[in-house]
Amino acid sequence: MTGAREAVLARLRDALGRTPHAAPPPVPREYRTRSDVAPGSAEALALLVDRLEDYKARVHRCTPAELPTALADLLAGAGSVVVPPALPEGWLAALPAGVEVRIDAPGARLSNADLDGAGAVLTGARVAIAETGTIVLDAEPDQGRRAITLVPDRHVCVVTAGQVVATVPEAVAVLDAHPARPLTWIAGPSATSDIELERVEGVHGPRTLDVVLVR
Repeated sequence: MTGAREAVLARLRDALGRTPHAAPPPVPREYRTRSDVAPGSAEALALLVDRLEDYKARVHRCTPAELPTALADLLAGAGSVVVPPALPEGWLAALPAGVEVRIDAPGARLSNADLDGAGAVLTGARVAIAETGTIVLDAEPDQGRRAITLVPDRHVCVVTAGQVVATVPEAVAVLDAHPARPLTWIAGPSATSDIELERVEGVHGPRTLDVVLVR
């Protein structure tokens, strides 16, 4: 029985070109590495917005000068907002006094219960992919650890025009600068469907995603 088994497996290896002495077949590398759509261009931003809205994310546009006011308007009724340890200076300058800011710092991390009870979390982003409507976080200080963007029910994420690329390979090239960082890929609010195709939101992450696109 063993001899017959080995004979069959040897024939399969030969058919696949994977005999013990044969080199593995080459991996095709002929996919696109970049797009004709320039990073940060009006076309890239329009495509990103279209994809995000299709995923039921809420997109808000503003200029850098308008950002503090835009964030204040979005977070006015949140009650409390979790922020990473190094949110850019000025982002919260216009935040109403009634909103509690809770910093998730490395030496003083918020508990899961704290995160679950927060009204929102506010972060930056590392890169956004227009073709797939995906935002990628890589745990930089303006984004914080993965838990703070997965536990709260609402995520407000700031993306600048310069962070928007057209394709996944372009995004991977950006992320490759720090390959050891943990990544969170976000494509709209967290959602899933059961066997009846009933959409349920907020299962694996925030139920609401607000993307503030700054240009």
